Amino acid sequence: MNNLFTPIQIGGLTLANRIVMAPLTRSRADNAEHKATPLIAEYYRQRASAGLIISEGSQISEMAVGYLNTPGIYSKAQTEAWKQVTEAVHGAGGKIFIQLWHVGRMSHPDFHGGKLPVAPSAINSNGFSNTANGRKPAVTPHALSIPEIKHIVADFKNAAANAMEAGFDGVEIHSSNGYLLHQFFAPCSNVRTDEYGGSIENRCRILFEVLDEMKTVMPENRIGVRLNPSAHDYHGLTITEDTLPTFDYLIDKLNDYNLSYLHLSEPFTDVTNVPFAEPHIARRYRKIYRGNLMINKGFTAESGNKIIAENGADLVAFGVPFIANPDLVKRFELGLPLAEADKTTYYTSGAKGYTDYPAFTAG
Repeated sequence: MNNLFTPIQIGGLTLANRIVMAPLTRSRADNAEHKATPLIAEYYRQRASAGLIISEGSQISEMAVGYLNTPGIYSKAQTEAWKQVTEAVHGAGGKIFIQLWHVGRMSHPDFHGGKLPVAPSAINSNGFSNTANGRKPAVTPHALSIPEIKHIVADFKNAAANAMEAGFDGVEIHSSNGYLLHQFFAPCSNVRTDEYGGSIENRCRILFEVLDEMKTVMPENRIGVRLNPSAHDYHGLTITEDTLPTFDYLIDKLNDYNLSYLHLSEPFTDVTNVPFAEPHIARRYRKIYRGNLMINKGFTAESGNKIIAENGADLVAFGVPFIANPDLVKRFELGLPLAEADKTTYYTSGAKGYTDYPAFTAG
């Protein structure tokens, strides 16, 4: 019977276990070039016992930025800087994918010299953005032209090529959580009337264009995709009667690709009484998706073991537990207590609350 500690093959890679470190924004790329640093390399090295690490979201272009001190993968300097991270993880026996990120309308003009952030349509998320000048209300974004959309597709391709150059084992496309690609999928953020709007096929088009371009510069089986089908009242998203048919289409069509995995999130909020919502994401999409299925959101060692043993998923991603427990795999395996993370240091600078959490010691 499979469990969290059973090896698994994904994309020609053998993972030592099915415990995945989920992507976690930690805001430690506090330099003008948005580069990974030796501190970031040490952070990931400490957690290399995970079967797979998925890095923090890393922007594919300057316009993709929307959070303070997050790393990029669009420049030569950034690509070179990531090599110290991949070498550190590989040296410790681990595997690491990089998450490719464009936040779209969740950004703010403060990140772009006054330019508006971009999105499928000029619809404000009505959220907030934490900028270097403080917390500010979201603005109405610039609606992308078709040539601009094609440029973003090319940016994903370039980032994928850079990731291979930097030594990553693969990439994850962040098409989730209300960021740019997710904004295309949702009618509440996409009211276009051209080939990128209207029908389900049109609203999903950009993801498959990204995949088709990326697989020309890297192995198709080293690409993962992240989706969040029941995101509701989150980053301006609202579930409608169109939401589940859209994700059913997306996920069924992903079967046409030889991906490493599909990474799904259970609902971030209680959607039990939300019309048209699906409260059981893994259960629904295990029946549709034929490749490796990764699931996350609030799992424990016990519930993670259970969903794998029952064939409800192939891998389980853990986020917050990895912050304060660099040896999370060992703690799970031996039933050791977990340390609690200091929330005040999630998005600060320096080693405190980042690389200074110790491994478990008895007594």
